Amino acid sequence: MSCLGCDLANAKFTVHTIYEDELVHCFLDINPFNEGHTLILPKRHVKELTELTYEETLAVMDAAKMISKKLNTLFEPDGITINQNGGKFSDLTHLHMHVIPRYENDGFTWSESTIQDGAHKRLAETANKLLRV
Repeated sequence: MSCLGCDLANAKFTVHTIYEDELVHCFLDINPFNEGHTLILPKRHVKELTELTYEETLAVMDAAKMISKKLNTLFEPDGITINQNGGKFSDLTHLHMHVIPRYENDGFTWSESTIQDGAHKRLAETANKLLRV
């Protein structure tokens, strides 16, 4: 089965590379939210964050840190958003992390949940459940 993410991460397509090492490939998003929007993909095929090895996890986060520094230096944004969507919310079926320079009023939103399940009233209970897993 062919994987677009694997092909991108392993340079089977032309991309605008920002950084690359033996574990990750970082390149500009073809449809950037703001100039400098970068994707970080592991070269090994993984779908979910939980599948990364310890070394790959470090490589992804080190790349995110390095790219953030570059974006801050070059574009002087108001902030940086780092985002990774998993499960059915991943549009690539290959783990990828977004590093996006952000500006006040750029239209990027983080919305409140539309599910009104009272989760805010169960924080201690939820924390205890997570501690036992």
